[in-house]
Amino acid sequence: MSKTATLNITGQEPLELPVMEGTLGPDVIDIRTIYAKTGAFTFDPGFTSTSACESKITFIDGGKGQLYYRGYPIEQLAEHSDYLETCYLLLYGELPNKEQKAAFEQDITYHTLVHDQLARFFNGFRRDAHPMAMMVGVVGALSAFYQDSLEITNPEHRRLAENRLISKIPTLAAMCFRYSRGLPFVYPRNDLSYTENFMYMMFSTPCEEYKPNPVLVRALDRIFILHADHEQNASTSTVRLAGSSGANPFACIAAGIACLWGPAHGGANEAVLKMLDEIGDVSRVPEFMEGVKAKKYRLMGFGHRVYKNMDPRAKIMKQTCDEVLNELGLQDSPKFKLAMALEQIALNDPYFIEKKLYPNVDFYSGIVLSALGIPVSMFTVIFALARTVGWISHWHEMIAEPTQKIGRPRQLYTGATRRDYVPVEQR
Repeated sequence: MSKTATLNITGQEPLELPVMEGTLGPDVIDIRTIYAKTGAFTFDPGFTSTSACESKITFIDGGKGQLYYRGYPIEQLAEHSDYLETCYLLLYGELPNKEQKAAFEQDITYHTLVHDQLARFFNGFRRDAHPMAMMVGVVGALSAFYQDSLEITNPEHRRLAENRLISKIPTLAAMCFRYSRGLPFVYPRNDLSYTENFMYMMFSTPCEEYKPNPVLVRALDRIFILHADHEQNASTSTVRLAGSSGANPFACIAAGIACLWGPAHGGANEAVLKMLDEIGDVSRVPEFMEGVKAKKYRLMGFGHRVYKNMDPRAKIMKQTCDEVLNELGLQDSPKFKLAMALEQIALNDPYFIEKKLYPNVDFYSGIVLSALGIPVSMFTVIFALARTVGWISHWHEMIAEPTQKIGRPRQLYTGATRRDYVPVEQR
């Protein structure tokens, strides 16, 4: 027997609403007929209790600390997979076989160059422009250069645009970094892996051969995997809403990047490094943590809006953080000793344990990115690079859904009631 929910509104007949069941997670009450049958809307600021879509891509259980990509636990993917294989999984729903993986990697590798005129766009930006400001502009501009993949109803156009976005955004991200540093752009190399290539474009110089460090490459690749998707968050919902109008995929991803730029969304690991700078010295950690308890200071990188227990990505990033610091000999540097002191108090102090303020993925990823030599201003760009495949997967799923409609949220109007215009002489 199918489940139903009954809505009682004073003065109206009870309304039976169907209850939909997912394969995992809570049931969902189908309210699509409420307005037609009752004349009322629902009110849910932030859409925190509303399912705006049906999806098969990512599942999160914040209470249990679970994160699955297409059913695969994030811990298994981070340990055994690589970023491009994870991209294939998110896009197509299954892990690739050997031939599929090789073909996908080749497709991505051979799309990494960007049009030479696009590179000239950067000359229009100030050198001190924020890299995310540049990313919003140049990613949106891709639609002006790749007009052979803008027909969203054509599956081959969609596939081509998706591959171009995954391949070209690392190139553009590296260009943003190098432009802000006054460094010449570095063209991609087809003999390097996806993450090796990004690090090469970021850090190599024309003066000497660049040799990727496998420990550091693996660490950054793992960051990409852990940030590849996170269900219906603000930026993913922005991409879906933009895409619901029929906008081209390059414009939709630019919209996602703009949303991610907000400090409440993509800037969390950046805030961690700023907090460490403000604390300044490990000797101030006890005083700072007491200030956190007294609500005098904000503790960044601890706790999570979704995960009410340990963020499943944090354990992986903790291990990665230790590997990177050991590889670079930074365990005893002042900033990283300060970070580890914060971690120890948060993991052992009853106050933080009771409030479940565990270190989250942003705490460790901020430390790792800093150790890799990536400036704080680029942290959200790295996030955008990693999340691109998640945005694309959700966009693709939505476009391919025959019942999808243009997004049109409703409102509770609390403004003036009807009034008549009064000529200016009579006011």
